[in-house]
Amino acid sequence: MSDNLLDPQAATLLDQFEKGVAPPSWTLSVETGRQLLEDLFGDAPDADVEETTDLEIQGPNGSIPLRIYTPLSGEAPYRILVYLHGGGWVRGSVDAYDPMLRQLANESESVLVAIDYRRAPEHPFPVPFEDCYHATAWVAEHAETLQGNGDSVAIGGDSAGGNLSAAVALAARDRGGPDLAHQLLIYPAVNPPNIRWFDSYDENGSGYFLEFESVEWYLDQYLSKEADRANIYAFPLRANDHANLPTVTVLTAGFDPLRDEGFAYADRLENAGISVNHLHYEQQIHGFVNLGHYIDAAEDAIESLAASLRESV
Repeated sequence: MSDNLLDPQAATLLDQFEKGVAPPSWTLSVETGRQLLEDLFGDAPDADVEETTDLEIQGPNGSIPLRIYTPLSGEAPYRILVYLHGGGWVRGSVDAYDPMLRQLANESESVLVAIDYRRAPEHPFPVPFEDCYHATAWVAEHAETLQGNGDSVAIGGDSAGGNLSAAVALAARDRGGPDLAHQLLIYPAVNPPNIRWFDSYDENGSGYFLEFESVEWYLDQYLSKEADRANIYAFPLRANDHANLPTVTVLTAGFDPLRDEGFAYADRLENAGISVNHLHYEQQIHGFVNLGHYIDAAEDAIESLAASLRESV
């Protein structure tokens, strides 16, 4: 893929990264990497929302923190979006994602419930997945208390959060609930590269923010045993059956090593009869949706994601 297509603002940011502003994940300690992402994503300006509320619920592995965002516009009962942050199952937090979450809540006129699930390597698969599944079930059960509509609960997330969102949607179907109205999957990680190889791993595996060596490092932290790579809740593209899932919006980026698996998942769901809205940003890098203070296209992406949510839920 030609560098001439790369968004100039993304190229400028990547130049800064190359000078050491954001070293590759596999070269950093877990704690250093976490703080780096907090600084990078959390540095964006905050938008006002009507209200935020922090609370904790009980899950199978202990308490799970949630942050609830009530939008400035719209009226109750709101649609609800359960949001699962990215960061390779290792990094990321509700605090790091707070600027983007506020904007998405307002743009979509939805109550947004962000889940601070347990992270690897301290808590490998399936703990983060089970945290997310049980928190989503709790949100659906308590939708009215959250000023929401229990029939209009969607799930979404980016990167590792897109992986967890797709996995929760599969589990909700397989376990008899909760009923979900839509999936919002932003450059989702849905495939184990050692089982199926995609061209974008070669084309975009170095120099575009998410390095392929970082992808492998994140997977090593998340998966405690090799057999997990065959588990459909670890890698939703591995599922044999994708029928009877919620409608889906899939967002992909042209300079992302995860680009092709996002395309493959969108195709798999469409072939299973699921309504798919595929948003592709040819000039963008992995993570750009959280980098609106550097990359203007993030604003368009959030508006498009919000519009898709409003139209689907």
